[in-house]
Amino acid sequence: MIGGTKEALPESLHEAVLLVLQTGDADEKARAAAATAKAWTEGRLAAEYSPGDMPSRPARPARPELLSPAAMPRRTFKGERGRFALLHALAHIELNAIDLAFDIVGRFGQEMPRAFTDDWLKVGGEEAKHFLALQGRLAAMGGTYGDLPAHDGLWEASEKTAHNLTARLAVVPMVLEARGLDVTPKTVERLRGAGDHESAAVLEMIYEEEKGHVRAGTFWFAHQAATKGAEPAALFHDMVRTYFRGALKPPFNTDARHQAGLDAAFYEPLAGD
Repeated sequence: MIGGTKEALPESLHEAVLLVLQTGDADEKARAAAATAKAWTEGRLAAEYSPGDMPSRPARPARPELLSPAAMPRRTFKGERGRFALLHALAHIELNAIDLAFDIVGRFGQEMPRAFTDDWLKVGGEEAKHFLALQGRLAAMGGTYGDLPAHDGLWEASEKTAHNLTARLAVVPMVLEARGLDVTPKTVERLRGAGDHESAAVLEMIYEEEKGHVRAGTFWFAHQAATKGAEPAALFHDMVRTYFRGALKPPFNTDARHQAGLDAAFYEPLAGD
């Protein structure tokens, strides 16, 4: 048993990535992701890739029920039930983030410098830590991930950008994860105001590490822009307008975005009301 997973970790990176993506149980997926990130850092995985074998969709647990975003029940996030729903929604995001990080390695790592794989396996390992930490908070509140429905819109970003690394970097870390930097500080305040300091501490940990995830996205996006001879902000605008539905939502956490290497010239021209 490797890193708490029921299966031994494969010896090649490609097989380890597939193990993560093809594991349906949420806790097992997270543990396999953490074990893979650790094994890569320690040099225990052969740098083998097979992009053509990447699944179009990752395996998912039987629960939660996945709904379209429009069919999701409205929640107020007030009281303990509301906090549980909030943490459940965040756990769902983190589970998807695990798959997104491993998918980007398996799908695009072969064509990129080794540091690209280093960065995104680190991201994947941290997303696994985030999921398990949120799962721990759900357990402390008497439940588990899967107890509530979740929306199935998050994986759309992967499907739309499955053959375009530049678009994937623009949409996932530089739009979706950057949005997390905007909203998390107020969520932490709400949790502290409700006396849930344990959950607030988990979100603060996630917030600090997500800055690094956005930073990895902006770094490799700049790398892609350089290889294409394109101006980065203009290329970003083109990718977002082509592959992302809707405008970006202000207010923006400009300080956190700047720390992550994401300057206002990228996102302010795309802001909606």
